[in-house]
Amino acid sequence: MDVHLRNRALSAVEEYERLGREMSTQEVASNPDTYRQYAKAQAELSDLAAAYRRYEAEEKRLEESEELLTGSEDSELRELAQQERQEAAAALEELEQQIRGLLLPKDPNDDKNTIVEIRAGTGGEEAALFAADLYRMYTRYAELRGWRVEVMNSHPTGLGGYKEIAFKISGEGVYSYMKYEAGVHRVQRVPETETQGRIHTSAVTVAVLPEAEAVEIDVDPNDLRIDVFRSSGSGGQHVNTTDSAVRITHIPTGMVVSCQDEKSQHKNKAKAMTVLRARLFAKKQAEEAAARSADRRSQVGSGDRSERVRTYNFPQGRVTDHRINLSIHQLESFMQGEIQEMIDALIASDRAERLAEV
Repeated sequence: MDVHLRNRALSAVEEYERLGREMSTQEVASNPDTYRQYAKAQAELSDLAAAYRRYEAEEKRLEESEELLTGSEDSELRELAQQERQEAAAALEELEQQIRGLLLPKDPNDDKNTIVEIRAGTGGEEAALFAADLYRMYTRYAELRGWRVEVMNSHPTGLGGYKEIAFKISGEGVYSYMKYEAGVHRVQRVPETETQGRIHTSAVTVAVLPEAEAVEIDVDPNDLRIDVFRSSGSGGQHVNTTDSAVRITHIPTGMVVSCQDEKSQHKNKAKAMTVLRARLFAKKQAEEAAARSADRRSQVGSGDRSERVRTYNFPQGRVTDHRINLSIHQLESFMQGEIQEMIDALIASDRAERLAEV
């Protein structure tokens, strides 16, 4: 391990130990908010601290085996020492790579709740139906991970699809997994409305936005135009008789967010503001990335909405992610929310790319 890497690892381990000492003091232990903050910071360093301690143990093991090799004439002991040296050297190489990965800068948004916006693109009603399929897929994935899903706004079609649907996913580390879903998702299948069995290609756009706190994005009320109107729907009980739907326009950027899913105007406004704040936060981050020339467009999970990221081929029962050239031939279970294998592969590819840059 080179000196620079060792110093970084040692610094992180020392911080881990310092946090542990601070948490045992009366001052920190008696303050729940401070203690929670310290505990979270220490937990983020725990894997790195454990890996470096194993690295030091393997270094000692390597040193002892080499001393035995040079100091003993017993053939059996030398053979045992040679095996120990090989095992220790292999372990050190593996642990060094693990430590490098753990030292990579963490995305500050990874622990945030996430706003997902799905919009039907080319393909008309078939695209809207696939948008509904993706919404169900993500909902089931969230259930498998123990996350909570809350619809923020939706524009359903008469056949059960969605022109657009926005929803919030709340839970531990949501954005760290969901950020890889941003982009254009293409579907190839025979639509239910197709009478001659022809395969159609449609597209749906997925936007993934980290939820922004009010302290991160300060929205001036004077920059907003808020309109209320009567909700539209499929008819009957779905149509409100009061002006509860809300449309918010952010005048400086021209962003428009509407919400009509709640019967309460107040709740619709709160949801619309959550989505608007997330969009403004994403815009701010994109501008900052461009300003420091750090926007790696080839990065897995870059969030580029114009990038075709995945194709769902129903006739062949296959889903392919074009960023990492990975195909999974279990499309039915994939659409039931079992997408973790794909996301794990995307995370691994992203980490490998960042390690190569380092």
